[in-house]
Order: sequence, then structure tokens, then C-alpha cells
Amino acid sequence: MYAVIETGGKQYRVSPGQTLEVERLPAEPGATVTIERVLLISADGRTLVGQPTVPGANVVATVAREGRGEKIIVFKYKSKKRYRRKTGHRQNYTYLTITDIQAEGESLVPDEERRRYEQLSSRAARRYQAKLGLLVSDLAEQEALGDEGAAAADAAAIEDEGASADLPTETSQPATPPRSTRRSARSTRKSDDQSSDDHSDEE
Repeated sequence: MYAVIETGGKQYRVSPGQTLEVERLPAEPGATVTIERVLLISADGRTLVGQPTVPGANVVATVAREGRGEKIIVFKYKSKKRYRRKTGHRQNYTYLTITDIQAEGESLVPDEERRRYEQLSSRAARRYQAKLGLLVSDLAEQEALGDEGAAAADAAAIEDEGASADLPTETSQPATPPRSTRRSARSTRKSDDQSSDDHSDEE
């Protein structure tokens, strides 16, 4: 049993239980994603071919983790123009675990297998989130200790996992006394001066 899906401008052949690397999707690890652009389904000796998609067909997957690809160099050059541009790029990816293939509104995967694939994918997502949380806590600790080398290594590991290594910063503002307090202080000084003047007049 397999299906051909389209996501991120590319086509993939997928089977239940397979982990697939696709372009970054707006979904958190552990979330369920439904891919509706199914181009072909083959199961039980029967093949459904879409024109271009198979009506009523879906492929259900769970986001196992996120990541980034290897760095590539993009070099632009124009002859006799002294034009040189060199940049790097790392593509963001989402890793999906295929849990179900549906055709004509019915699931083609047995219930036991589908539940097993869902448990495996959710377990992988929890492991990824635990690893990412440990890296973030280590980064915060190394930055607090001032160890720039270890902090840079932790930040690079977090970037490799496809997450941001920016820690939230708290902006502290100098505390100013409330205006009512300043007014009360001035009023008390004025009252003291007036009382002293009254005593001097009585003498």
C-alpha cells in the first residue's frame, strides 16, 4: 500500500509508518497534519489515479520533529563586471510519520497498525521536545556562567534541531518613586517651613 502526495512543490511516494522529510510546515511537533493533495493511491491490487488529485483521498501524518539541512553555498558571478556574491543557505525541514491513508472517506490502514504508528510518532515528538528543552536550559546556564564557547555550541545544536536559539531578555528600567510620594514630600517640607515661621512670629 502506498500513495503519491504533493507538498512544498514536490512529490513523494509514502507508505504507512514511513518517516518523510518535507519542506517546513506550519505545525508543531506532535501535531496531526492532513495532506489533501493525493495524486495516486495503490492498495489491495487497486490503483486510483487523480486528475490531478484523487477525490476524497487524504494522507494523515504526525509531526515527529523539525530540522535543518546541510549548508549550501550560493555563488553569483558575472563575467567582466567585477560582480561576485557568495551567500549560504540552510533549508528548514519537517519530519512527518505517515499514520493513515484514506480513500473515498475510508481508512485503508487497519486500526491496530494505525494506533501503533500514532504511538510511535507521538513518542518521537516527545523525545524531540525533551531534547530541545534540555539544550535550551543548557544554553541559558552557559550564558549565565559566561562560557561563550559552550553557549555557542549549544546554540549551534539548537539551530541544527530547527529551532531558534534566541533567549527572551528582560528589560529593566530604573525605579522612580511615584509622583504622589514626591508631592507628599514637598507638602511636608512646606508645612514644616510654615510651622517654623509661625513659631518665630510668636517669639
